[in-house]
Amino acid sequence: MTNKKRIVFKILSMALLLTVFSIPQSLAEEKLLTTAESSEFTATSQYAEVMAFIKKLQGMSSLIRVETLCVSPEGRKVPLLILGNPPPASPQALNFDSRIVVYIQGNIHAGEVEGKEASLMLARDILLDKDLPYLDKLVILFAPIFNSDGNEKISPNNRRGQVGPEKGVGVRYNGQNLDLNRDSLKLESPELQGLLRNVLNRWDPALLVDLHTTNGSYHEEPVTYSWPLNQNGDLSIINYMKDKMMPWISQNLQDKYNTLAIPYGNFTDRSDPEKGWRTFSHLPRYVTNYMGLRNRLAILDENYSYADFKTRVLGCYNLLRSILDYSAANKDEITHLIMQADKNTVKRGMNPTSDATFGTSFETKALEKPVTIRSWEMEVIPREEGRPSVKRTDKKKTYTVPYFADFVPTESIQLPFGYLIPLHDPVIEEKLLLHGITVERILEPRVLEVETFQIKEIKANTRLYQGHYMNTVTGEYVVEEKEFPAGTLFVGMAQPLANVAAYLLEPESDDGLLVWNFFDRYLASQWGRELGIYPVYRLLKPANLVKETLHNK
Repeated sequence: MTNKKRIVFKILSMALLLTVFSIPQSLAEEKLLTTAESSEFTATSQYAEVMAFIKKLQGMSSLIRVETLCVSPEGRKVPLLILGNPPPASPQALNFDSRIVVYIQGNIHAGEVEGKEASLMLARDILLDKDLPYLDKLVILFAPIFNSDGNEKISPNNRRGQVGPEKGVGVRYNGQNLDLNRDSLKLESPELQGLLRNVLNRWDPALLVDLHTTNGSYHEEPVTYSWPLNQNGDLSIINYMKDKMMPWISQNLQDKYNTLAIPYGNFTDRSDPEKGWRTFSHLPRYVTNYMGLRNRLAILDENYSYADFKTRVLGCYNLLRSILDYSAANKDEITHLIMQADKNTVKRGMNPTSDATFGTSFETKALEKPVTIRSWEMEVIPREEGRPSVKRTDKKKTYTVPYFADFVPTESIQLPFGYLIPLHDPVIEEKLLLHGITVERILEPRVLEVETFQIKEIKANTRLYQGHYMNTVTGEYVVEEKEFPAGTLFVGMAQPLANVAAYLLEPESDDGLLVWNFFDRYLASQWGRELGIYPVYRLLKPANLVKETLHNK
């Protein structure tokens, strides 16, 4: 063989070698598709397919770690993906790191699967992009299949009113028949307990994004969204998200990703859309509202079920991109915002004044700015019996209407210096600690002036809801001196989670432990019919107490 032939042979051999080594990677990337993508959006992924996808992704990148968020009631490990450059080995590794943590949660309702597919796609695309977008500014946590038990009940008969996927979706409830997006305060599911233990208290994300699917009123926009709505949280966070963050994300979503979005809601009157657009509840049993009480940012995503499945998944994917665009560009501002909210909450609790109040009932008012909805004219069809039905016509119409999303307290009470609980109840103690609330135990008996809530009336709902006959109470406060024995629990308000503590412990709270029946056994005499004292006492003035801090087991 001549030298010239040898050179040509070497060049061809090298080219062949490069081809051999390059094909598997490119093919691997091409083959790493979600079930939605590989089925051309006719199906959604089973639990095993999600886990296999994650395993393949781990084999393609060193910038992903996988933890277990929880074990479901039916025994499935719920995965938590941690993306970073580098991925932090633990939250403590971020103590001297300028990155912020963003947590993205899909499938809390397993009939609403767009978030599951979109979050898997996004995790893949971030890790396989040579520029590794966002990972210089953010650590991104994904829980793509939060309700893994509900996901395994996929059937075409579930959520039949939505457009696809034709091979079916899972169910709303988890393996305990609980709606996980109603469990943020009572924490009766392993999924929400895992969210608190292994995400919120462990990683302390600055932002939580919860991904859903909605039906309801007809409109053209495939994506809708909301921010935390409960005004017992820090108002600076609500106003920042309402006035700055979400308008930017929505406009960026349209300009950069060609996807329309509007604030979440429904027409207050479907037969007359001009009356306004109304959001959902302020109650913190909903995950995003709960995050606001924790002085953290949260976004509810509701993908529109009357759009086709592919449009919904891609709309959700694009929204997540737009959210990460904003979060990466404004991480320092977000960090300052939540640090200041925590600081203000602690300062308020050190010596509460009459300005430090807790809302116990609310009314919904319209925001200053109206909202524009791309919809259709409606046809009202009378019925001989019952309410008339409302049908969408083929004539498009844009409505600019009031947006009812401002939950204003109508009744409030001054926040105390702290709460005293002279009970030996491990369930209540565990609930408080699981939320991450600082709980202390008094070591010496003390006589203290407190407010006592005397119950006048208690009514249980006649309808069973989430396994509870929920309470409503009325009563009056009485100021008295009372001796509290050693062992009494003390929950002080000079802590960042004071708003969560107040929601759980205030007797007139509309979503607290009294509402959810955790104090029922203590509210009436065992041998008579008279109602008793609510066994949580409000200490209004600062007091020096000898106490020790409790720790979650």
